[in-house]
Amino acid sequence: MSETANKPVALIIDDEVQIRRLLRVCLEANGYRAIEAASGQEGIVQAAQRRPDVVILDLGLPDQDGFSVLQHLREWSRVPVLVLSVRDREEDKVAALDHGADDYVTKPFSTAELLARLRVALRHARPEAEMTVFRTGRLEVDLTARLVRFNGREVKLTATEYSLLRLFVQHSGKVLTHRQILREVWGPNAVEQTHYLRVYIAHLREKLEADPAQPQLILTESGVGYRLVEAV
Repeated sequence: MSETANKPVALIIDDEVQIRRLLRVCLEANGYRAIEAASGQEGIVQAAQRRPDVVILDLGLPDQDGFSVLQHLREWSRVPVLVLSVRDREEDKVAALDHGADDYVTKPFSTAELLARLRVALRHARPEAEMTVFRTGRLEVDLTARLVRFNGREVKLTATEYSLLRLFVQHSGKVLTHRQILREVWGPNAVEQTHYLRVYIAHLREKLEADPAQPQLILTESGVGYRLVEAV
């Protein structure tokens, strides 16, 4: 009983019964308890009553758009939300992330990738001791000392480069949209200045990637934004 109670609860909001079954089997085989909702309203009620640890949300629901569900959830909950949708347009991905989704995966999907994204989302949601040193691959960032090392060697960054990297570290594993990054690093008046971002991403890759032309740490989500890879 206690073992079941300790499993994270995943709420699946999707009107396709086959998808819900597939997700339930996958989740329950990997240490989750799965609950289901076939409509947006049912999903909102389930989220309020069951308080899941993570939500997997489809955008194409029969009673309301998934964006509406996301907005309702974000009015009172910070539960991690992973959007799982057949919609693969850049505008939909950006809109979901800007509305508060933690990640976006398109159908058809790899269950291994989905589980990895869920682990990252859950890790970020858990209250943990304040992170002072972040490591992924050959990158190490000491946030207290403001020191950056790659392959064990200290890397000198400008103030803006460091602010950009710190933002990625604070949201490692999560897609950040162009607008989110520009707003946080350059301010609200710079949200359309994507050329700033391209230039500084190139600078960071020159300093932190073994091969800047084939980045392994700071990945581009085409038309959407960027993600700092987090070891899972």
